[in-house]
Amino acid sequence: MSTAIEPRSRLPHVGTTIFSTMSALAQQHGAVNLGQGFPDFDCDPALIAAVHQAMLAGMNQYPLMPGVPALREAVAAKIETLHGRHYDAGSEITITAGATQAIFTALLAIVHPGDEVIVLEPCYDSYAANIELAGGRVVRVALRAEDFRPDFAAIAAALTPRTRAIVINTPHNPSATIWSAAEMAQLQALLASTEVMVISDEVYEHMVFDQQQHQSVARFPGLAERSFIVSSFGKTYHVTGWKVGYVAAPAALTREFRKVHQYNVFTVNPAVQQGLAQYMSDPAPYVQLPDFYQRKRDLFRQGLAGTGLRLLPSEGSYFQCVDYSALPAHAQRSDTEFSEWLTRELRVAAIPISAFQARGEHSRVVRFCFAKKDETLQLALQRLAALAG
Repeated sequence: MSTAIEPRSRLPHVGTTIFSTMSALAQQHGAVNLGQGFPDFDCDPALIAAVHQAMLAGMNQYPLMPGVPALREAVAAKIETLHGRHYDAGSEITITAGATQAIFTALLAIVHPGDEVIVLEPCYDSYAANIELAGGRVVRVALRAEDFRPDFAAIAAALTPRTRAIVINTPHNPSATIWSAAEMAQLQALLASTEVMVISDEVYEHMVFDQQQHQSVARFPGLAERSFIVSSFGKTYHVTGWKVGYVAAPAALTREFRKVHQYNVFTVNPAVQQGLAQYMSDPAPYVQLPDFYQRKRDLFRQGLAGTGLRLLPSEGSYFQCVDYSALPAHAQRSDTEFSEWLTRELRVAAIPISAFQARGEHSRVVRFCFAKKDETLQLALQRLAALAG
């Protein structure tokens, strides 16, 4: 009788993610899924037409490893226009199979066994797993509990001679906060005397509200020279399933990035790249994105008024966090228990903030995604109105 082989796990503490769990629970109960962060509406048909035309034109074989030149040039032009820093399309821009691959590849490129990488919790759940897979040690620094802003004293205390990198994220998932120019300048000053690199997750770069401005690390020379900037066409153009992103980094960092990139994905669908390059010739879709999502944010926030949920600020991204501690019937529930209750009983799925950190419950806070059709949001709001009863 054969014996099943049990491999030694590279991630022994990782199981099914809360996102898969909550989506399955939402499907089971017919819930409106405001948990996972993706739109339920279609992209611009013109983008699909551009990709289709590229397929018909024969762009169906391997493109260049770093990406289709036209798309890299479009990305470089966009960054220079928006943030005033020039990246060479040939040696400093790489097209990736989504932002998650980009982050993982950057970590694999620079982290050696025993190196430390700082993450600011709560944070996107792939960061810690990626660091561990790269052989690094995750150093968790809490964002300030009251407002999810960076605690620079805590970051400074976490820096050691073993610190290889820090991962930052603005606009921030899950809290929907954005870093200010002053905070970016403070990080720049803190790292100036070190060789610590930065992985800057900027996938929600075009979703910043109330006339505020996205503070990319590209705007800060002392950060840009040590940073991998990661962004996502999927988030910007409502095509998350296409899994296409990019990395902008100085040539020396890009050389190391591409050494890994060529072996873990090699390259990315050429027709999609060409279609995106053509579509990017008109900046209007991403220029209009803040207003598009701010209207949805405002609709959702107005609808939550009177439910007893305390609305946390939503400065950017397409997320809204709420504190439910003022609801007497639920104040003692953990955020996971409350999310499960919402899904089963009110049939609206949310994600607990504790899913984004390893240090236990942050507070009585859950995250909703408002990247949905207005009718989807209205249906969710009708069901959430029962909280007021």
